[in-house]
Amino acid sequence: GVSHIYASPYLRARSGSLHGYDVADPSSLNPELGSQEDYDRMVAELQRHHMGQLVDVVPNHMGIGDPGNYRWLDVLENGPASTYASFFDINWRPSGAQPQDQMKLVVPTLGDQYGKVLENGELSVEYAGGAFKIAYYEQRLPVAPDTYPVLLEPALERLEEELGRRHEHVQELASILTAIRHLPPRRMLGAPAMDERNREKEIVKRRINALEAASAPFRAALGASLQAVNGEKGQPSSFDRLDALLDGQSYRLAFWRVAAEEINYRRFFDITELAAVRMEDP
Repeated sequence: GVSHIYASPYLRARSGSLHGYDVADPSSLNPELGSQEDYDRMVAELQRHHMGQLVDVVPNHMGIGDPGNYRWLDVLENGPASTYASFFDINWRPSGAQPQDQMKLVVPTLGDQYGKVLENGELSVEYAGGAFKIAYYEQRLPVAPDTYPVLLEPALERLEEELGRRHEHVQELASILTAIRHLPPRRMLGAPAMDERNREKEIVKRRINALEAASAPFRAALGASLQAVNGEKGQPSSFDRLDALLDGQSYRLAFWRVAAEEINYRRFFDITELAAVRMEDP
């Protein structure tokens, strides 16, 4: 008779995965396959028939570039100061890299050279829930909180002109910017500094979210700042602030064709969307 069922991976994978071997979160079930209740019913039915299950697992790599992989997104946001930086096999100081590219993760996801993609208006900044993200078609990459002033300082100037420096919304935004400037730098890798950064950056996001919900003038000022930073196609200099913002991140967006030469994280074979996990360091 049959003693077991065999299942391909059913942990949370990249959205739309047809096989499950690009696991994005090994600590949760894939919601596209079913819920926890569905799983519990399956287990109960197996037990009722005195059967077990054999599950294929993926211990050596993870699917990246998906919102479900919060570990990878945290590395993109915080670089080597991320709580999860040691999960992945990343060479933060690759030999031959330009000084400005040290301590950066190469993300070869662009369909053309970076400058062409930038000036074509294919990259933009979006805001949601207190945080900013870089949008490239369907992809979303986090913006490091210590670079938020590029976006918030112009909004503060507009608010001051409209409401005056003593208005509570102006003072709250000024206080948020002060808190951002006091975040421990991403180059500080000691546990106390990393813990402080991880704690305080989330408080900053909550404060921005609360201010955005409470203040129509701030929403308008923020919208104007984002429109300005996102530039205008046909005017190359209008993308200078966006270029500066991207330069301040812990990752460097690159043309997908350079992956073989410049990528600095270990992959599963040569699949850019599958990042190797450091199994040797449990």
